[in-house]
Amino acid sequence: MTPDTAVHIVSQALWTTVLLCAPLLVIGFAVGIVVNIIQIATSMQDSAFSTIPRLAAFLFGFLLLMPWMLKELSAYSIGVFGDLSRYAR
Repeated sequence: MTPDTAVHIVSQALWTTVLLCAPLLVIGFAVGIVVNIIQIATSMQDSAFSTIPRLAAFLFGFLLLMPWMLKELSAYSIGVFGDLSRYAR
């Protein structure tokens, strides 16, 4: 395996990781901003009020995006394992 091939595999792995994590991070960020605005408007500083909606949004987003995430992860895995004979040279 050449260094260029190794760099290509690692860059694909990192890009796939970013692609899979970004939607959940955006959901968490958006829900966090909304909850913080509500807390500021109502002067309610309860930690459970900020944590529970964020966790629920992450869970809902994860369940909603899971088929797409599995498809992307499978495509990456098939691509790496499909070219395994080329990498072993």
